[in-house]
Amino acid sequence: MTIIDQTASVPGPADGGADDAPLLEVRDLHVEFHTRDGVVRAVNGVNYSVSAGETLAVLGESGSGKSVTAQAIMGILDMPPAKIPQGEIRFRGEDMLRMDAEERRRLRGAKIAMIFQDALSSLNPVLSVGYQLGEMFRVHQGMSKKEAKAKAIELMDRVKIPAAAARVDDYPHQFSGGMRQRIMIAMALALEPDLIIADEPTTALDVTVQAQVMDLLAELQREYHMGLILITHDLGVVADVADKIAVMYAGRIVEQAPVHELYKRPAHPYTRGLLDSIPRLDQKGQELYAIKGLPPNLLRTPSGCAFNPRCPKAQDICRTDTPALFEVTERDGSALPGRRSACHFWKETIHG
Repeated sequence: MTIIDQTASVPGPADGGADDAPLLEVRDLHVEFHTRDGVVRAVNGVNYSVSAGETLAVLGESGSGKSVTAQAIMGILDMPPAKIPQGEIRFRGEDMLRMDAEERRRLRGAKIAMIFQDALSSLNPVLSVGYQLGEMFRVHQGMSKKEAKAKAIELMDRVKIPAAAARVDDYPHQFSGGMRQRIMIAMALALEPDLIIADEPTTALDVTVQAQVMDLLAELQREYHMGLILITHDLGVVADVADKIAVMYAGRIVEQAPVHELYKRPAHPYTRGLLDSIPRLDQKGQELYAIKGLPPNLLRTPSGCAFNPRCPKAQDICRTDTPALFEVTERDGSALPGRRSACHFWKETIHG
């Protein structure tokens, strides 16, 4: 089997007012989990970047490595069983993997914050939301309890929780799912970080509340000029908020593109399958499309392209050679900025 290196240069920020220098650069990141059954290679050579004011959406099915990459960035992986055998995670040019525990702790919350997907389990059920919000200010800024509570009310107002002053002493179970997610956003915003990672922030919310949460995130990002990494499996969630997209499969990025280019002309069969799976109004009464098969077992990833057992375009080379993240061009060879695809036959996929 021939392995072709995926450590291609990372595309720059999409047009949209983002700063030129990336806030965060992930370079050739690998994450393994050592288990009784063997080594699970959950992240296998991931490269991406995000700049101030820019939104990167990371898409893929469960088990594709999206959340593990985010946890590696935040430094919250349990090690062991997790191990990072190689790669770099650079925040403002400094490799976080070379920092000591105290240096990384100072970055978390103050410079990089994370919104977790399950607000109810992420919040402490026996502490009021005001106490939990105020903890950020007590720990990082040395505020008194009274000062921290006032800041907590201010934050709850900022994320549009009604009657914040009256509800600051309420407990997580007294809020709806959408309101709990707003509290999680408030916690992430507390110290005005440069970068927020939102891991499935609309999971288990109804469509109307999803839209409200995404609108709020977009509004706050514009106000604070933050970088945002949005992790999701739902392409419908990111269409109006992302600048660029990275699609992950079996621990690798298989496609990168500016958001509108990816929706218009996907360059990887997996991305096309995800787009075809979105329900459409003009297909009323028709059977919904689904990608055949299941994601691979990462203990025994298929040789060649990991997507080949499910891919309608797979040929012999797909079963033996792991494709690089090729630069995607127009038919005439002209550049398509920011476009890459890890498919031997990307030309047929994007140009039909």
